[in-house]
Amino acid sequence: MKDWQGKTYWLVGASDGLGAALAHQLSRTGAEVILSARSEDKLTELALALPGKARVRVMDVTDDADVAAAVQDIGPIDGLVYLAGAYWPFGAKDWQAGHGVTMADVNFTGLMRVLGQVVPNMVARDHGHIVITSSLTAYRGLPGSIGYTASKAATLSLAECMHADLRKTGVQVQVINPGFIKTQLTDKNDFKMPFLMEPEFAARRVLEHMGGDSFKLDFPYGFSLLFRLGRFLPDGLYYRLFS
Repeated sequence: MKDWQGKTYWLVGASDGLGAALAHQLSRTGAEVILSARSEDKLTELALALPGKARVRVMDVTDDADVAAAVQDIGPIDGLVYLAGAYWPFGAKDWQAGHGVTMADVNFTGLMRVLGQVVPNMVARDHGHIVITSSLTAYRGLPGSIGYTASKAATLSLAECMHADLRKTGVQVQVINPGFIKTQLTDKNDFKMPFLMEPEFAARRVLEHMGGDSFKLDFPYGFSLLFRLGRFLPDGLYYRLFS
């Protein structure tokens, strides 16, 4: 279990949902948290509600210059948790180009922008902790999920590549693949969401994972088995079952 006391963790995408809940969890451990998202009002309100030290740095992950400036403003950190996400449910028969590009830019390319500014410094210091938020949907294509599932598959692949490169260094890489969490994003869904989790419950699971040495967390466990086993099904059977 890690000693969080005195550590500095940057949470990107902290204004709502899992990000805000995780900020509370981390703050209670004694870590200083830096909160980033686009909504200054929400971040300021969250910072005032936290029990420990907190800083706010408003940032747009789709803006190269803003990301670079934020990294300079913030300075060295012990850990980065990327939670920024965009989501609109639609399928290939109802293609929504703008929403699709935004999901790719926030969920994956935004992550690449932030990591491009943070990882070189961590590697040079041989010290750091990177936590990437992907999704159970990343394991295989799903109907009605153009944009989101593809972007999350990319984040999972990126995390796996980084873990392969850095696992024997002082920079730890972890990935979380949650199922449905009750947030303003899942409120857009008009279908039943099995094993829907409250953000506080999900944040506790994430913090437990962050405190350990394992690379990947798929949760909730029972629901995650469906997605992980789906990778091994023949195409014909998989698409019949998951359609």
